[in-house]
Amino acid sequence: MQIRDLPFPDPGHPDARSGPRLLIWLGKQQRRQQVVAALWGTLHMAALACLPLALGLGVQAVVDRSGERLALAGGLLLVLGALAAAGDTMLHRVAITNWITVAARLQQLLARKAAELGSALTRRVAAGEVVAVSTGDVEKIGWFVETLSRFAAAVVTTVVVCVSLIIYQPALGMVIAIGVPLLTLGVLPLLPYATRRADVQREKAGRATELAADTVAGLRVLRGIGGEELFLDRYRAASQEVRAAAVRSARMWALIAAVQVALPGLLLIAVVWYGVGLAQDGRIGVGELVTVYGAVTFLLFPLRHFEEIAMAYSFSRPSAQRAAQVLALQRSGRAPTSTDVHAFGANTGDDPVELGGDLYDPATGLLAPAGQLTLVVCGDPDAAGRLADRLGGHAPGVPEPAKLATDTHEEADEANTANTADRAAHTAAASDVARQNDNPTARPDTPPASGAPSVLLGGIALDDLPLIAARAAVLVQDKDPVLLSGTLGELLDVPCSGTVSAQEALDAAQCGDVLTALAQAADDGSGDPERAKITERGRSLSGGQRQRLALARSLVTDPGVLVLDEPTSAVDSHTEARIADGLRRLRTGRTTVVFASSPLLLDRADRVVFVPDGAVADVGTHRELLLTNPAYRAVVTRQSDEEPVAVAPGGSTHQTTEARKIEESA
Repeated sequence: MQIRDLPFPDPGHPDARSGPRLLIWLGKQQRRQQVVAALWGTLHMAALACLPLALGLGVQAVVDRSGERLALAGGLLLVLGALAAAGDTMLHRVAITNWITVAARLQQLLARKAAELGSALTRRVAAGEVVAVSTGDVEKIGWFVETLSRFAAAVVTTVVVCVSLIIYQPALGMVIAIGVPLLTLGVLPLLPYATRRADVQREKAGRATELAADTVAGLRVLRGIGGEELFLDRYRAASQEVRAAAVRSARMWALIAAVQVALPGLLLIAVVWYGVGLAQDGRIGVGELVTVYGAVTFLLFPLRHFEEIAMAYSFSRPSAQRAAQVLALQRSGRAPTSTDVHAFGANTGDDPVELGGDLYDPATGLLAPAGQLTLVVCGDPDAAGRLADRLGGHAPGVPEPAKLATDTHEEADEANTANTADRAAHTAAASDVARQNDNPTARPDTPPASGAPSVLLGGIALDDLPLIAARAAVLVQDKDPVLLSGTLGELLDVPCSGTVSAQEALDAAQCGDVLTALAQAADDGSGDPERAKITERGRSLSGGQRQRLALARSLVTDPGVLVLDEPTSAVDSHTEARIADGLRRLRTGRTTVVFASSPLLLDRADRVVFVPDGAVADVGTHRELLLTNPAYRAVVTRQSDEEPVAVAPGGSTHQTTEARKIEESA
């Protein structure tokens, strides 16, 4: 794999059971490149190891006044120098390629996981943690994989040199053979302390990054309420904590660096002192002493690779563990079986099964009949957002991520039991759909549990569908949709059925004033709103304009099931009424679920479902529920239960604000 071939067509399926297993898997993906790098590293270090021998031959030739041997030693030095340069150049090239490719593979895996989980990712892992894993942790893992080849070359060269020294000069060779392993192990006790301090620094840096991202995202609101300085002070404090942690970590690494210099220096002094004594006794020649001295000096070079691999592993192991935890997250509590995958046409040559029918959540009892506009009133905006995500199959449900592997038979039995129970829950939920079609006000027999089954679409569990099929079937627009930077034409250029044109969607979302503003801001002066630039997250637009453009984008997509969470919360009542009419017109015959408590939207719904405490409490039309359900009336009209509600002869309600809004929309 060359850098020019990146990104990978398929980064593979990692072993995310633990950090070490992930490191092993990444290493296996680069077996060939690692072997090539190790061979170049061995050539480089072998040439360096032979330099002391050539130098010793040259010194001895000078002592013996032999010009022929001196010339031979000089030629040998030139050849070894050329080999060392070639080996070092190619080792560096292949090793850095290994680093970049493993980092790219891991980042592709993390990006794929982020796309798979969607908004559920940041509910299970903090945003700052995700950023830290995809940047700093990826770099540390790449560092470890890159050092493996140089470590392998250092091990081979060190063993060969030590054995050769024992054969060449047994007395000095034994001192070196004993001293080198001691030097290798000398720095290891300090590494856990350095790793812990580095982890503290990383954790604090992740918190500071998350705080900075939140501050920037809400800067406009902070300025409006005068809270800008407060959050800046918080960030300053967080950054100072990061600085203090970095200083503590640097002190430990400075101590390790000092040990790495001091211990090899002591070995070198001991070898020279002992060797000089041997030379004075006439037991070795001057050239042999120079050769041994040069060999010891060379061994300090691979010794640094031993210490580097220990440091790299100490850093990369917790980083790999964090990456593995992210990669092990699953969209649902149970991964699709091979039968499920074949049934829905994923990764096969068959056409996928057409999805349709009623949308049903067995955890809450919420039913959205096919082809109807269903309004859901929760009362709690956070609960509405969570339920909207569940309906789209984006939320992981309440269950924890399923284990990717079981180490004992007991754990395997528990996993099989859980899967069987999940299947039974899905089957029971499917029968609940039929019962609720007959009795719309029926409530679920049990409240939502921690192991809530998947939402069903036409009796099919969304969590069992391949991700691409689930997202094609159900589109969820949350209450704070994101607009990416680009032109209006690029914003509306989304996968769609082709039934709804961009102009129809813009008209239904009441984007006329937005188009006028964009036409005036077009950079090329053409007056074409589709060429106007939209800044990142639509910051150049008002909240209502962003909301309406996002709604137009969702309408263009024209999915089989559209779930909208508070799509008109930032617009005025007149615009909201026209949007409600446009939404009903464009989505005729299509399943649409809207989470809102606005009377203007509720009055145009085919069906209103009241979900106050995590379970369906009542079902009917807006006017029916206003008359029969005091709790619903309190949520929608913001009135106490004691206030009377007058009913006109036509069945319409005339009560303060709620009545006036309905009359305004008429």
